[in-house]
Amino acid sequence: MQDDTRRGLLLVSPPAIYALLMLAAPMAAVLLFSFWSQDFLTIDRTFTTKNYVEAVSDPLYRALLIRSVAIALAVTVVTVALAYPVAYFVSFHVHPSRKSLWIFLITIPFWTSYLIRVFLWKVILGFNGVLNSSLLGLGVINEPLTFILYNQNAVVITLAHAFAPFAILPIFVALERIDRSLLEASQDLGESRFRTFLRVTLPLSVPGLVAAVLIVFIPTIGDYVTPRLVGGPNGLMIANMIQTQFLKLNNAPLGAALAVVAMASVTVISLLFIWLNRRNLRARR
Repeated sequence: MQDDTRRGLLLVSPPAIYALLMLAAPMAAVLLFSFWSQDFLTIDRTFTTKNYVEAVSDPLYRALLIRSVAIALAVTVVTVALAYPVAYFVSFHVHPSRKSLWIFLITIPFWTSYLIRVFLWKVILGFNGVLNSSLLGLGVINEPLTFILYNQNAVVITLAHAFAPFAILPIFVALERIDRSLLEASQDLGESRFRTFLRVTLPLSVPGLVAAVLIVFIPTIGDYVTPRLVGGPNGLMIANMIQTQFLKLNNAPLGAALAVVAMASVTVISLLFIWLNRRNLRARR
C-alpha cells in the first residue's frame, strides 16, 4: 500500500504542481492586487477595500456585469439548443463507422484562429456583408439589416458559433452512453418516439447538458475579443472594462477587483445551476 501511495503521489504531483503554478498562483496574485491601490505607475500596497466598493457601487460596472451575464446566458441557451440536435443526429442516426468522421468535421473550426473566425463573422454580418447582400439580392429585404452587427446580437451569434463544438461533444458523449435497449423497452410499452425522447433520452442526457452549459457559460462571460470586434458600444462586456483598467487607465487594482467580482458572479450562478439540477434529479427519483 505504501508503494502504491508513493507511486500515486509521484504521478499526481507534476500536474498538481503545474496547475498550482499556472492557475492558482495567478489567481492569488489577482486577488492580492485587488486589495491594493495604484497612482499611475506607483502601487500602494496598503490594504484597502475601496476597489470592491467602487466595483459594486458604480452604475457603469454594474451595468456591464449584468450585460455580460445576460449575454453569456443567451449564448449558452442558443449554443446548447443548436448543439443538442447535432449531437443527437450523430449519436442516433449516423452509422457507427462514420461517427468518428462526423466528430472530426465538428472540430474543424478549431483548425483556424479564433480571431480569424470573429473577423469572418464581421464580414458576414456587416452592412454590406454576405448576409445583407444575399437577402437584398433575393428581394427579401429592401435595405440592409442593422441589428445584426455592432450590438449584443452580433456578440451572441459569434460566440454561439465559436463555442458550438464545446457543447456538441459532451452532449454526444452523454447520448452515446445511453443504453439503446431502454429506448426499445419504452416503445414496446406503447410510448411514442417523442414521449420516449422526453421521458428517457432527455433525462439520461442531462449530465452532458450540464457539462455543455458550464463549458459555454463560464468562458463566455470573460470574453473580450468578440465584444470589441463585433459588439460595438452596446455590446461591450465586463472583460473589456477589465482590459481597459489594466492596459489603458493604469489601474490594475480596480481591474483585479472587477475580475474577482466577475469570477464570484460566475461561481455563484454556476453553483446555483448545479444545485437546481441536483434538486430536479432528486425530485424525479
